[in-house]
Amino acid sequence: MASEMASGMGFLAWMAWTRPVAVFFVAIALLLIAMTIWELRSPGVARKGLLPLVTTRGDRLFIGLLLAAYINLAWTGMTDLNQWWAAGMGAGAMLALMRWG
Repeated sequence: MASEMASGMGFLAWMAWTRPVAVFFVAIALLLIAMTIWELRSPGVARKGLLPLVTTRGDRLFIGLLLAAYINLAWTGMTDLNQWWAAGMGAGAMLALMRWG
């Protein structure tokens, strides 16, 4: 325990840090950084798309992340197929929501 705390990773020991998990968290962090820069350089305008409410880019990003998470959870619970298929479907759903939502 002391050696884990000394390395600075003790507070992360509860998580199963596999490569896919690390890629997921890095991708989310990069997406948030990119959206922040995009919003600062070109402020978005609230609009109504396919969703039944007026949303900004940030709103659609948040809803898209939730949608991708639910797709992945449903995939995990309903099938034994490779999780990468669900990740691809979640990414596609999120991109569609960002574009037309």
